[in-house]
Amino acid sequence: MNKSELTAKVATTTGMTSSQAEQAINAIVATVQETLASGGQVTLVGFGSFSVSERAARIGRNPRTGETIQIPASRFPNFKPGQTLKKAVAK
Repeated sequence: MNKSELTAKVATTTGMTSSQAEQAINAIVATVQETLASGGQVTLVGFGSFSVSERAARIGRNPRTGETIQIPASRFPNFKPGQTLKKAVAK
């Protein structure tokens, strides 16, 4: 399912217009992005939790040349599914 299909499904389910559903989805995505960018966490009970994890700097190897390279530390988004979502997918 892509974003336009999700928008259509939300509009049908809630009785919203397609543009209202798209605005709601965009607002949710933007809020999650802003919260994670500031180091926060978003928890939707039953669905899951979005958080930020950190990777330490490390030494890697260029596969083409075999040369060692320094890979800088980084932050990345993480999602942990909730019990309700796990059970729904397992059925």
